[in-house]
This record gives sequence, structure tokens and C-alpha cells, in this order.
Amino acid sequence: QVQLVESGGGLVQPGGSLRLSCAASGFTFSSYWMYWVRQAPGKGLEWVSAIGVGSTYYADSVKGRFTVSRDNAKNTLYLQMNSLKPEDTALYYCARSGAYNSPDYWGQGTQVTVSS
Repeated sequence: QVQLVESGGGLVQPGGSLRLSCAASGFTFSSYWMYWVRQAPGKGLEWVSAIGVGSTYYADSVKGRFTVSRDNAKNTLYLQMNSLKPEDTALYYCARSGAYNSPDYWGQGTQVTVSS
């Protein structure tokens, strides 16, 4: 069955960096677009980034600070987050793109807290 497992979250000071990972299994990882989505405390879901075959997209709020990548040999999705801000504090999910470009499978999420 499809499984997505995020890791790499934690507590970091403003201006710091973190790299999130998402280990995928149960499907042909290289064939799917993948997303990073986050949910800040008390707020709704916010799309962060997407990666396909040779294409990447970012929300304006993270553009220039975050970099999405994938290692298809390792079935792993990454999100390198630099210059972190308190407003980046959220639960970060990876998700697989399904029909109509909507996420169809989600991981359990990894918490990122940016605070001094």
C-alpha cells in the first residue's frame, strides 16, 4: 500500500535551516508529481511546493528560501528550508498527486517550529 513518511522536523531559530525528507513506498515514485503542504496552528492547509519531472513550483511565501528535490533511486522527496521565519512554523506534510492534480495520499506530517 502507499506509504509516505516524513522526517527531519524540529525546533530551529529564525534564520536557521532544516531539511525535511519524505520516504515513499508502495507505488512507482518516479511517475508521480509530489507536493509539500503545511498547516500552521489554527490555520488551513497551505500548499508549499510541487515537483514533477524536471519541474518545480513554489508558493510565493517560500520562493527563494525553500528548495524541493527528489531522489527517485531512493524513493525520497526532500524540502530544504533556509532562512526560516517564525511564520514557517507548521506541520509539514508530503503528499502524492492524484487525479486532477489533487493530493490522494498524505504522510503523517513532521512538525517545524521556528522560534528563538
